[in-house]
Amino acid sequence: MTDQPDDIRTPAPRLRVIACGMIAREVLAVKALNGLDNLDLQCLPAEFHFYPDRIPAAMEAAILEARAEGFEHVFAGYGDCGTGGLLDAVLSRHGVERIAGPHCFAFYQGNAAFAASGEADMMAFYMTDFLCRQFDAFFIRPLGLDRHPELISDYFGNYEKLIYLAQTDDPALDKVAESAATLLGLEYERRSTGYGDLTTALVDAASGPA
Repeated sequence: MTDQPDDIRTPAPRLRVIACGMIAREVLAVKALNGLDNLDLQCLPAEFHFYPDRIPAAMEAAILEARAEGFEHVFAGYGDCGTGGLLDAVLSRHGVERIAGPHCFAFYQGNAAFAASGEADMMAFYMTDFLCRQFDAFFIRPLGLDRHPELISDYFGNYEKLIYLAQTDDPALDKVAESAATLLGLEYERRSTGYGDLTTALVDAASGPA
């Protein structure tokens, strides 16, 4: 019997990442940049950002679907995301891990950095590349601000600043974020975060179960 050469490695198992639609582009970017060819992405609706109570049941259904399709290794592309621990209960039941942290605003910055700046950012309204691209669709039209701009103070009056967490360097998105801050009457700050802890989480998950 011939031994296998030392340079032949067992390929990493196929990985199904079930992620929030708000981070789909970023997951695919991390996949491409890091050669995670075994990563398969499925997204839940981005609008669940506004309806976190819908996330746990949708995640459970997606996990069962992934198992039925033969994915033994599944990873959740979510923080807690406002589910109050209900998402973690579903993931624990199915032996699925998720990205550490409360939400994407934390893991994009790096959870340690987010925790360190917690009090200073308490009154911050966060935007990401996705939210810049979808600012009108996610905020202006649903809240009726295009028809009733006088409601801006009702919705955003408790915020003090708008922090744009930039995953990429895109002048067009910078302009949207700056214009949004002006429209909402908020101080503006831009932080170039890249993909933050998302990269480490996906690379580790794609390498296979610990």
